[in-house]
Amino acid sequence: MPSSVIRSFTYDAEACRLTIRFVSGRLYIYERVPPDVARGLAEAPSSGVFFNAAIRDRFVATRVRRG
Repeated sequence: MPSSVIRSFTYDAEACRLTIRFVSGRLYIYERVPPDVARGLAEAPSSGVFFNAAIRDRFVATRVRRG
């Protein structure tokens, strides 16, 4: 679903790692994200609302900085 906050995301089920690129251009990797949470993000009517409710501040996140 299009979002005004999230540009794109990918999920690595084997590593339970969710990578999110925000509209701002920032890229974050969220660790230990269960498959049902990633699926919820993919199926949410608003990925930004889902992100704020179920992911933000709930999982360890690392910002990937351009080198």
